[in-house]
Amino acid sequence: MHPLFPSGDWEGFYKYPSAGMQQGKMEFFLNFKDGVVTGGGSDPVGAFTWKGTYDTKALSCQMTKYYTSHTVSYNGHVDENGIWGTWQIRTYTRGGFHIWPKKEGNEEEQVEAVEEVEEKEVEALQTLEVVE
Repeated sequence: MHPLFPSGDWEGFYKYPSAGMQQGKMEFFLNFKDGVVTGGGSDPVGAFTWKGTYDTKALSCQMTKYYTSHTVSYNGHVDENGIWGTWQIRTYTRGGFHIWPKKEGNEEEQVEAVEEVEEKEVEALQTLEVVE
């Protein structure tokens, strides 16, 4: 398994250029194996599946997102921040996207960080009250 193409849960967004760069959030899984990528998930448009290819030397990825109503082509480059590039529906609609692997325990870490900051704020307030 290549470290920049990990199989598992992914998340990210695509942008609509005609809607003031409005973002559509995506959550899905991807499976990278022997140059072929497959997967599936959902976004504001609905449920979808992925099928495409990736190249670990060129650090590129081409995928097609299949909805029941239409398909969307994704052409991207990979770096340590995930896969980013452009999407296109036929020849008339296109925009940008950025996707990345979901971090395990990320939500728990964020909750713990917020709780830690809140505890420090309470301690600081208590110290101020003692001084006054």
